[in-house]
Amino acid sequence: MTKTVYTTHSPEETIALAQKIGAKLKAGDVIAYLGDLGAGKTTFTRGLAAGMGLPDLVTSPTFALVHTYGTEDRMLCHFDMYRIEGEEELETTGFYDYPMEECVFAIEWSENITSALPENTIRITLERLGDEERKITIEGDERFADTGT
Repeated sequence: MTKTVYTTHSPEETIALAQKIGAKLKAGDVIAYLGDLGAGKTTFTRGLAAGMGLPDLVTSPTFALVHTYGTEDRMLCHFDMYRIEGEEELETTGFYDYPMEECVFAIEWSENITSALPENTIRITLERLGDEERKITIEGDERFADTGT
């Protein structure tokens, strides 16, 4: 398993890093975010969407549980599992109704559904180092080892 650590110094740098990663994503990729409130998970997802070539305005799915961006040809499903407590509750959210093999999944609060994640999940941990500085750790796929900032 590959593990790469980056440091960004502004939301713009975080988005730029995520754009480079988004450009390398393909249908079936699952991104599992780890990080506290305000760590930058939604900001990172904005960059992923831009890197995937999606023009949509990315917002937090906190109250909707999921937002989808793009079209059938290139789709990003952005989930928020903050209020989900295990796989039983996950069944009631419609999570399994989204075609994982046809989309890129980006899952905030993924630690709440760990048992439902595929083995090849890409884990991205965002840590606040300051008001705008973030430590971003990417684990699980060598495609992102040479991304750089």
